[in-house]
Amino acid sequence: MVLAWWQIVLGVIVGLVILTILVIVHELGHAVVAKRNGVDVEEFGIGFPPRAKEFGKVKGTLVTLNWLPLGGFCKMKGENDDATGKGTYGAASLRAKAKILLAGVTMNFLLACLLFTVLALFGIPRIMPGQFAIASDDHGERGAVGIYSVVKNSPAERAGLKKGDRLVSVAGKSIGLSSEVPLLTKQNAGRQADIVVIRDGKKRTVKAKIGDQDNSGRGRLGIQTTQLHAGTVRATWSAPIVGVITAGQFFRMTLSGLVGLIGNLFRGLWGLVVNSPAAQAELASVSDGVSGPVGILGQIFPSAMVAGPITLLYISGVISVSLAVMNLLPIPGLDGGRLYLTLWYRARHQKLTKEREEKIVGRGMAFLFGLIILITVVDLVKVFHK
Repeated sequence: MVLAWWQIVLGVIVGLVILTILVIVHELGHAVVAKRNGVDVEEFGIGFPPRAKEFGKVKGTLVTLNWLPLGGFCKMKGENDDATGKGTYGAASLRAKAKILLAGVTMNFLLACLLFTVLALFGIPRIMPGQFAIASDDHGERGAVGIYSVVKNSPAERAGLKKGDRLVSVAGKSIGLSSEVPLLTKQNAGRQADIVVIRDGKKRTVKAKIGDQDNSGRGRLGIQTTQLHAGTVRATWSAPIVGVITAGQFFRMTLSGLVGLIGNLFRGLWGLVVNSPAAQAELASVSDGVSGPVGILGQIFPSAMVAGPITLLYISGVISVSLAVMNLLPIPGLDGGRLYLTLWYRARHQKLTKEREEKIVGRGMAFLFGLIILITVVDLVKVFHK
């Protein structure tokens, strides 16, 4: 879909507002839990400096509006681990520090639960195999999967499957997502299976001997599928349950995908060193699996705006989960990195001095900014090569 310039601009503005809200919710978690554990919060900023306006103090915390609309921040008193004095973060107990650092992650996850709960009342798009729903309260629709192409001399061609057929089921299991097809062919590799399709408005059942597993571990049927339209999960009384469990599923899927991307990145880089032919494919999978500011603001949000409010809320929920997962990573500068750093020095019975902490966190932030720049360059290459 080619978007008009005004759709892109509007999408970028809406994207900035949504990302700012997600980050503010994250920082609000830090601020509230810090105050509840005796740590003074000196400033709570919306956006980043330079400062545009002061709203005054709320329970001792200066609330400010800043010119750079890139999220927000929570400035605590004595943020270094070795700070001393009443009301400082450094003087707080290890338990209190852990609660403060994990509060942002928790708030992003809870926000995702709320968004998915609201969406469950109207219909959450089904994009995951096994996406949660309570059968007795699922009033949504199954997705539709079509056959885009059939490989010559494949089990699919020999069984009579054709391009344009709509897949209904494989081996008795209904199909609603394209991603379900390789899972089912893998489970039934080497077996004869009934495949139900709809052709010209009529349901047909054919038998196909699914080939043995290929190098990817999937059973070989010999078809390429396409998602004709996404199904939905729509609930009434079970909407809160669906919302929470769906957020949990996205959390697990995001974490698993992130671990996989990191693995592909290191395998790809090592492959370049040893001149492995698979190196380019590994790095290409990393490039296709991530998006930076350009991809999110310039492509994802404008497309979501055109698709409608349901899609926009859905993307917001997914990004909120992603922020929760990212902030658990052991990278200095992120919440998880700060917590792991504190635990590491405590376990070694060493003092984490202000100078040492600033040096480690500075290197972590430099790594993060370098990664963001790299991903942004990749995004720009994708845009200009379309």
